[in-house]
Amino acid sequence: MNSGGALRSVLLGSAALCVATAAALSWQYAARPSVEFSPAADDICIVPPSRASAAFPWNPASGLGKFDARPAPADARCPVCGMYPARFPTWVAQIIFEDGSAHFFDSPVDLLIFLQDPGRFDAEHSASDIAKRYVVDHRSGDWLDAGKASFVLGSTARGPMRGPDLPAFASTAEAAAFGAQRGGRIVTLKDIDADILARLRDASHAAHSG
Repeated sequence: MNSGGALRSVLLGSAALCVATAAALSWQYAARPSVEFSPAADDICIVPPSRASAAFPWNPASGLGKFDARPAPADARCPVCGMYPARFPTWVAQIIFEDGSAHFFDSPVDLLIFLQDPGRFDAEHSASDIAKRYVVDHRSGDWLDAGKASFVLGSTARGPMRGPDLPAFASTAEAAAFGAQRGGRIVTLKDIDADILARLRDASHAAHSG
């Protein structure tokens, strides 16, 4: 056999070996049992919710008053971004309507986005139906009247959507202590105008802007 024929034989043999190896690997991959994928509990939402979400009805048997703050149900989804607020106990917020039903939000920013245009997210309620607005103290996790809370704007803290948010505190002293460590300035609910909210929304909700 001349050198050209020998080289051709070597190349053909190598090609056959590659094909056999690839086939074996493909069979092994196909034979593996499938593994169900579960996203991390703190993963961001990448699919926006439906345009209108039903509020959770008040349960008189819960022992809580009609307008009392209540724990976020594990299956509750934020009507703004679709995340699960119960997974974020230092950020969660809620709105309670005159009929006692409630919406839960993964953070104060989403609560404020909802307040801008409730009808976009809930076909059954309007702004005039809102009875209470609650946020949690970022340090203790206790519920606060959102209108009385002190928020820190512009800190390095990142909310559930992994963007800037508004950690809330029961007192200005607690908010100032947080700001001293993480930066930012203290604001109240009345200080958060449309421009501020638009910047916060755009920083965290670009995927939900449609």
